[in-house]
Amino acid sequence: MNPELGLSLIILGGFLAAKLFSTAKIPAVTSYILVGIVIGPMGLNIIPEGFLAASGFISDVVLGLIAFSIGSNFSPDHTKKIRSAVIRISVMEALGAMILVTLGLFFILGEPIEVAILFGAIATATAPAATLMVIEELKARGPLTDTLLGVVALDDAWSLMLFAIALVVAKIVAVGEATGILFATEIGMAMVEIAASLLLGAVFAWLLHHYSRRVKDPSDLEILTLGIILLTVGVASTLDISVILSCLALGVALININPEGFRFFDIVHPVDTPLYLIFFVLAGALLEVELLLDAGLLGAAYIVFRVAGKVGGAYLGGSISGEAGLAVRKYVGLGLVPQAGVALGVALIAREQFPGVGDMIFSTIVATTVIFELAGPIATKTALSLAGEVHSQ
Repeated sequence: MNPELGLSLIILGGFLAAKLFSTAKIPAVTSYILVGIVIGPMGLNIIPEGFLAASGFISDVVLGLIAFSIGSNFSPDHTKKIRSAVIRISVMEALGAMILVTLGLFFILGEPIEVAILFGAIATATAPAATLMVIEELKARGPLTDTLLGVVALDDAWSLMLFAIALVVAKIVAVGEATGILFATEIGMAMVEIAASLLLGAVFAWLLHHYSRRVKDPSDLEILTLGIILLTVGVASTLDISVILSCLALGVALININPEGFRFFDIVHPVDTPLYLIFFVLAGALLEVELLLDAGLLGAAYIVFRVAGKVGGAYLGGSISGEAGLAVRKYVGLGLVPQAGVALGVALIAREQFPGVGDMIFSTIVATTVIFELAGPIATKTALSLAGEVHSQ
C-alpha cells in the first residue's frame, strides 16, 4: 500500500471506529488503539512500513503538542484559583503511584530497577479528557468535582516532569552498573539538561510572544505557533535535551508573558486532533502480542499498584491538606484511573531509549491503556455517584 492510501486508512479507520464504538461508551482513544492493532503488523499488516518507522518522529511532535497544551493550565488566573488542597492531592497521588509501582515491580516482581523506575514515572500520568467527559455527561457538581478538575489540570504536568527526571535516573542506573560512572557527575549533568530544557522553552516563548504582535491574520498566527512548537521539538532533539520539558516550558512561559496567551493554544487545537488520532493508531500498530503475553503478570501488577498508589496518595494528600472533606479524600483517587496520551507518548520514548526492555514497557503500557480507558470512566462515574454529586444519569 502506498503512503497516501495508508494515511487515509489510518485517519478514516480511526474516525469511523470512534464513531461506531461511541455508542457503546468506549473512549475514542481505545478505538484508535484497537484500529491500529487490527491494521498493524499483528493484524492485517496493511500500514506502510514508513509510517511505523516514523513513529518516533510522530511521537516527539505529538508529545510536544501535548506538553505545550498542558502549559495553558498554569495561567496567572488559573493558578490563583487552585486551592492548596488540590496541589497537595495532585502531588501525593502522583508520587503515590510512582513510588508504589516502582517498589512493587522491583521488590515483588524482581524487575530491574531502571525498568521499575520508568514504569513508576509512567504510572503518574492520567487522561484528563476521559475524566472531563464523565463530569460533563453526568452534569456533576460539588467539592469532589471541583477537586477533580483541579487535580487533572496539574497531573500530567507533574507526570512530564517526573518522567524527564526518571529517564535520566534510569540511564544513570543502567550505565552506572555497567561502567561504574560516578553518580554525582551524572546527576549534575542531568540537572544541567533539565535547566537547559526549561531555558530553551522560555526563550522560544519570548520569540513567539515578540513576533506574534506583528501578526494579524489568524492563519499566519497558526503557522507561526506551529513553527515555534516544531522548532522547540527539533532543537531539543538536536541538543539531546528533554522535548517534554522544553515544550512544557514553552507553554507555561507563553501563557504568563502574553496577555492573550490562550489564543495560541486555541489556534493549534484543530491541527493537533488528527495528529493525536494518527499517534494512537500507530501505538496500537506497534503493539507486539508476543511481548504482551509474556508481560501478563507485569501488566496486572502495574494496574493494581498504580490504582492503589493513586487512591492512597490522593487520600493522604487530602488528609495532609486539612481542607478536603471525607468524600473528596475517599473518592478523588478513583477519578484519576484513566490513562492515555501522555503515558503512551512517554512509553514510546522509553521504547526508543532502552532497546529490548523498552519494547516490553511500551507493549505493557499500550495494553493497560486500553483497560484503563475502558474501566477509568466507570471508576470516575462511581466516585461521583458515591459522593452524591451526579445530577444527570
